[in-house]
Amino acid sequence: MSRPVDPLRIAIVNDYELVVAGVAALLEPYSDRIAVIEMDSGVSVVSDVDVILYDTFGQVQGDGVDLEDLVHGTDAKVVIFSWNVQPDLVDRALRKGAAGYLAKDLTAEEMVLSLEKVAAGEVLRPAVSELEQPGPELGAWPGREHGLSAREGEVIALITQGLSNQEIADMSYLSINSVKTYIRTAYRKIGVSRRTEAVLWGISHGFEPDRLRIIDERRR
Repeated sequence: MSRPVDPLRIAIVNDYELVVAGVAALLEPYSDRIAVIEMDSGVSVVSDVDVILYDTFGQVQGDGVDLEDLVHGTDAKVVIFSWNVQPDLVDRALRKGAAGYLAKDLTAEEMVLSLEKVAAGEVLRPAVSELEQPGPELGAWPGREHGLSAREGEVIALITQGLSNQEIADMSYLSINSVKTYIRTAYRKIGVSRRTEAVLWGISHGFEPDRLRIIDERRR
């Protein structure tokens, strides 16, 4: 595939500023091919971009994503970036209008190539098919500096948002036993033993969703 002369213009969306910044940092070495125009936490995209990359950390998954709210009346294509790659979930998201669905086991180079393919008109889906495949943990997320894995951090984020174990399982497409395991290992790492303590810890350590928009006017 021939690469475009101008960099692909993208917006990165997630409700956590740290997560958005982590994805942007992964793409920074490829700034000749990918121009991160906008980074949004908890707000809709307003810039004219080619692709919106929606990171699902601590957020609605798969076909639950409100694509119309993300594109906000523009022609931007939405690409979902997720650990949850069940074939039926991917199919539903693509039928709903997502232009691509990327698994979080991609390298930064593979992510860039995938975004370029989507912009060129290809509809991409993950090659993997295992829901809870661990894979490499790239980027940044709340709790990483405290030793939490990305999955553990996501579970603490959802607990901080007030979700029950079953709601976390339903939202993240994990089994209830997996959720309990992540909670148990996360609690041990952050030194808490009760849910109320975990919520208070999350509130004081950056696990509440953000509302922020950053636009790079130089690249816009």
